[in-house]
Amino acid sequence: MVSMELIKALRERTGAGIVEVKKALEEANGDEESAIRILREHGAAKAVKKSDREAKEGVVSTYVHSNGRVAAMVTLYCETDFVARNDDFKSLGRDIAMHVVAMNPSVLHPEDVPEAIVSSERAIWTEELRNAGKKDEMIVKILEGKERKLREEAALLTQSFVKDPEKTIKDLLSENVQKIGEKIQIGGFVRYEI
Repeated sequence: MVSMELIKALRERTGAGIVEVKKALEEANGDEESAIRILREHGAAKAVKKSDREAKEGVVSTYVHSNGRVAAMVTLYCETDFVARNDDFKSLGRDIAMHVVAMNPSVLHPEDVPEAIVSSERAIWTEELRNAGKKDEMIVKILEGKERKLREEAALLTQSFVKDPEKTIKDLLSENVQKIGEKIQIGGFVRYEI
């Protein structure tokens, strides 16, 4: 039998529902870390199930930096107007807008980085690597890694979240899908700077 204190403590740590926490703790024989892993696995599965649903409601969230010289607007979608009015959902939108101000992503998805930019960078990297005496097969592998890194750093969804670098914006969205219980997606963003 799992104690109510343990259930409450794990619920506070994870934000998961009491029933899910109790089931996870029972499955993990009271081990908190195993229960957290189980909750993550179940939550990830739920997020995948919800990804097929349509998100038509939402909010436009804004953030203006304290100096008044940088701001961002983010459209954040969900499935129902009930969730769109939820404070957690609005807070998520504001956090993402603040991240856009701080990290200045240029695209939403890594595959959205223009091929012209990637090609230009590849040419520079190739010349640098050849000048460094790298062999062709090594150059190919290095270029793949450099391209992946370029795309991930430019894309909002794959950037490390400014408030918690251990997770990406995509991870942050998945966490909130689990917590809120609806599909959530970023429709777009824009950043202004004087």
